[in-house]
Amino acid sequence: MSVVVIRPLALSDLPGLLAVQLACYGEGFVESGEVFARRLASPANCSLVLEQAGTVCAYLAAYRSVLGKVTPLHGDFDASPAADTLYLHDMAVSPACAGQGLARQLLQPLWALATEQGLRHSALVSVQGTQAYWQRHGYVLQTLHGAQQRTRLASYGDGAVYMARSL
Repeated sequence: MSVVVIRPLALSDLPGLLAVQLACYGEGFVESGEVFARRLASPANCSLVLEQAGTVCAYLAAYRSVLGKVTPLHGDFDASPAADTLYLHDMAVSPACAGQGLARQLLQPLWALATEQGLRHSALVSVQGTQAYWQRHGYVLQTLHGAQQRTRLASYGDGAVYMARSL
């Protein structure tokens, strides 16, 4: 097995990220390279990529945000001066690399970094039937307050739920 490298997501990783994203989600949830480029430019960005043998195998698009704020599908990572939450926008592992624990290898260092930075929560939108997966990692359903946040959640389609956990 080749060495796993976890590092900050870079613009040069976008072709690999987009290939993993398409393989995992299908065209309905694919977000463009332009959207990811804007996210990488955000001062709140803390996304990671995992590669083996120089190939992107998994990524975790994340940023510092506020509990109860949903980033809509195709939305930007808006910086907040009062950030208290690590928002996990998107995590995907190439189907060819499934079952190797790569997702956990991305999650653990990001949770640790968020804690070091004083963030108290982690939150996400669970899609495509992943709610039980996130519950195993300590995330619980959260009620969203305000029509804008519920509309943003609806951008992910039926079955999407907002979840959070303490760090």
